[in-house]
Amino acid sequence: MIELKTPAEIERMRVAGRFVAEVLSEVGRLADVGVNLLDLEHHVRGMIKQRGAESCYWDYAPSFGKGPFRNVICLSVNDAVLHGLPHDYTLRDGDVLTADLAVSIDGWAADSARTIVVGTAAEEDLRIIRATEEALAAAIEMARPGNRLGDISAAIGAVARDYGYPVNTEFGGHGIGRTMHEDLHVPNQGRAGRGLKLRPGLTLALEPWFARTTDRIVYDPDGWTIRSADGSRTAHSEHTVAITEDGPLVLTQCPPPDPDPAPA
Repeated sequence: MIELKTPAEIERMRVAGRFVAEVLSEVGRLADVGVNLLDLEHHVRGMIKQRGAESCYWDYAPSFGKGPFRNVICLSVNDAVLHGLPHDYTLRDGDVLTADLAVSIDGWAADSARTIVVGTAAEEDLRIIRATEEALAAAIEMARPGNRLGDISAAIGAVARDYGYPVNTEFGGHGIGRTMHEDLHVPNQGRAGRGLKLRPGLTLALEPWFARTTDRIVYDPDGWTIRSADGSRTAHSEHTVAITEDGPLVLTQCPPPDPDPAPA
């Protein structure tokens, strides 16, 4: 069932979204050459506990995973792109790291992901990250009342084609609100003008992700971590977005910093 949220409920999701953005910014600051993924995991656990939030990942057990997920953040490195299980791995110079986080605060969830390069960045890695960010921006632009779900998917696919990246449609965006995954699957490729008509109050997690040279995926033995089938590097960008009368509202952006106080 698709549940449209009231403006007050969207603001409650925005509280969770701003915290998610804060945590991902902290992960990006801490991720460096020599840092272990498990150290990042435990740091995020501490932030969630201190805020009184709840991880949407802990004990998550969907049909595609292996057992309940027993971590609070997904950390995917290089050719891994989705559901990366934090493990004993020390980041190296040039690694591509995707951090994906969903939390609930006072019963309302938000979900976001970003990809960064640790240390020295190769141009081809920056390029695929930039492609996912541009695809996400294009998708958000289409998240307006009167448009259709296919307009969002088509916008993502168009950016992928412009960059020359293939698109996998097994995993994509989704509805979100009281739980991390609500009705509506948002493929990262589709036909404009098709699908559900978008209405104010609809809240979606939009998440373009690409691998450099394949649209096929494989799973690690851990049953969770998803990698490109040919070992090519990957990137993933995600925001939780509300469709409002005034257009798309990104709920997982950090608020702008407070302006410096005027000198006395």
